[in-house]
Amino acid sequence: MKTTKIQPLGKNVLIKVQEQEKKTENGIFLPDTATEEKPQQGIVIAVGTDENISVKPQQKVIYNRYAGTDVVVDGEEYLIVKDGDILAVIG
Repeated sequence: MKTTKIQPLGKNVLIKVQEQEKKTENGIFLPDTATEEKPQQGIVIAVGTDENISVKPQQKVIYNRYAGTDVVVDGEEYLIVKDGDILAVIG
């Protein structure tokens, strides 16, 4: 995975947001209006400097729907969230 120029500090976590699927498992394509809600899943890219952060880079996570700050670096979109806004690790 590509490294980034962003290093979160403290209890912050940098997440690469995963876009929602526009096609169901059965092959039905969803219109844009059905997928307008903000995604809640992503891949941890980097973690802050706090020793008690509960996730590690490369883990797929679910976070609070309206958590964090959106940032764009070199055309890539990321989200910086507090460790406490991460609800679960997937897989």
